[in-house]
Amino acid sequence: MRRMPGAVRFLACLLGLWLLAPFAAGLLRLGDADWSGVDRAALSRAAGVSVASAGIATLLIGLFGIPLGYVLARGRGWWTALLGGAVQLPLALPPLAGGVLLLFLLGYGGPLGALGLSEHFAGIVAAEMFVAAPFLIIAARSAFAAIDPALEDVAATLGHRPGAIFLRVSLPLAWRPILAGLVLAWLRAFGEFGATVMLAYHPYSLPVFTYVAFGEAGLPSMLPVLAPTLGLAVLVMAAGHWLTRPLARQAPTRTGLLPPLAESGAAEAPPRHLALALHRALPGFTLELRLESRARRIAVLGPSGSGKSMTLRAIAGLEGMAGMQVRLDGQDLSPLPPERRAVAYVPQGYGLPAHLTVARQVGFAVDCVPDRAAAWMAALGLEDLAGRYPDELSPGQRQRVALARALSRRRVDLVLLDEPFSALDAPLRARLRREVLAVLRGMNVLTVLVTHDPAEALAMAEDIVLLDGGRIIRAGPAAAVFARPGSDLAARLLGAEAIGDGVVLPDGRIDVGQGVALLVGHPDGEAADLPPPGTRVRWSARPHQIRPMDDGAYPARILWRGAVRDGQRPMRLLLGDAELEILADPSCMADGPCRVSIDPRCLQIWPAA
Repeated sequence: MRRMPGAVRFLACLLGLWLLAPFAAGLLRLGDADWSGVDRAALSRAAGVSVASAGIATLLIGLFGIPLGYVLARGRGWWTALLGGAVQLPLALPPLAGGVLLLFLLGYGGPLGALGLSEHFAGIVAAEMFVAAPFLIIAARSAFAAIDPALEDVAATLGHRPGAIFLRVSLPLAWRPILAGLVLAWLRAFGEFGATVMLAYHPYSLPVFTYVAFGEAGLPSMLPVLAPTLGLAVLVMAAGHWLTRPLARQAPTRTGLLPPLAESGAAEAPPRHLALALHRALPGFTLELRLESRARRIAVLGPSGSGKSMTLRAIAGLEGMAGMQVRLDGQDLSPLPPERRAVAYVPQGYGLPAHLTVARQVGFAVDCVPDRAAAWMAALGLEDLAGRYPDELSPGQRQRVALARALSRRRVDLVLLDEPFSALDAPLRARLRREVLAVLRGMNVLTVLVTHDPAEALAMAEDIVLLDGGRIIRAGPAAAVFARPGSDLAARLLGAEAIGDGVVLPDGRIDVGQGVALLVGHPDGEAADLPPPGTRVRWSARPHQIRPMDDGAYPARILWRGAVRDGQRPMRLLLGDAELEILADPSCMADGPCRVSIDPRCLQIWPAA
């Protein structure tokens, strides 16, 4: 048992003792019980009425209350708040007051008095539903609200309609709290007196019979009447505890490193044509995005809150936007719900429902092809993990499951990856990146990758889109965007750290001060596309691309050398007029004059503001 604060233990025990004290007092009075004066037949009838009415009321509460709890958990707006408040009102009312209100509605002269529920078994059920329903509805609302909406979103992209998502994802994940709420509702209905005695005094329920017996014979008659009440309540609580116990799981098979995917020898699939026109205004944020691309793989970069995930969800059909347009190869996907967009969607966190094993996760799509699912499980090293649940998997294994599930559909046109490698350590992230790229290269799909990692974008994407504040600040082929970011912000999004100022010279070099002129190349080996001579520009190279060397092309001065970390030494050097933070070899020369080398193709150039 985990250690608990002493004050917490003391307070818990104090309340527990108070709750147990009345039962202990009742046991001490067993000798005073008048067992001979009890009308056993009437007691049995009353117990039967209470058990039956509480059971029927609980079934009706579950039938209507579980959907209501889901609506309250997923609904938005003033009407949801109003309905949620109304659900809790019966808890605030004295039971007799609740019975009076029911009389106004269901009694003689009430709007529904013609139903004849007063003084009838159905009236008992109606009264019990009124007072007990909040226990189930509140439990269901809390259970559904605790479910990650991404799980339902992923199910929609896998072809499931809303009703199927509710039955196959939401309800199975929420069933334990809901079952606990049903037990509480039954117990509340079983013990209800105030509303029942006002609306349906006859036939006697067990609480009403207890009240009548007390009025006729006093305390000695209470113990024989309370015995079946306590016994039935204990049985129901025990059954509820047994049904909500954690299920035993088979111990998972422990495996070593997952095998890598075989490199695909297939030729690159033909390019796809994506056209986006997205607009959504939210408090404090507006997404305004127009894009056309003919690349096979697109990477979307931007700071947190720039609209990256919202863009991906809009493409998948999970974000409703007025006037939205998503066209793929000329087909307008905008009117189609997510289940009809042929999307393979891997969200942040991977969206794996906790109640499904790996095998059931991979085969969860409506149009899953079993042979294809088996092939992906084999290719991604998941066969030995088929019986595991998500909480028994490492982050890398969960990523593979989500990818296998997404690609096991009969038809996939769009692969949408929302930071799929962000939770992985660096070696595993690099490995899975290579493997996923090998998978995608031979498929005739368009891949859109959301990432924070510029190296990941450059390694996987043909086109790069830079977002900030819901707007595109730069878009185009990856090499061109990296070479010419267009602004300081874009350069920093692409990982620029060592930044300096310069002037374009007539011979195509950049004068950075102190007589140093940097040679500029193009990543594709073409002639550098620089602004006209005399233009003031900003320039950058990655910290590890500026290398101190004895035969380097440019004179510089080392100003400071830091301690070696992870096999590299951080340094500050003066190159021209720019002070730059770089990463160098641990055996780098001492402070003072030096020479450095910079690959001309690594330089990023953009106009100075």
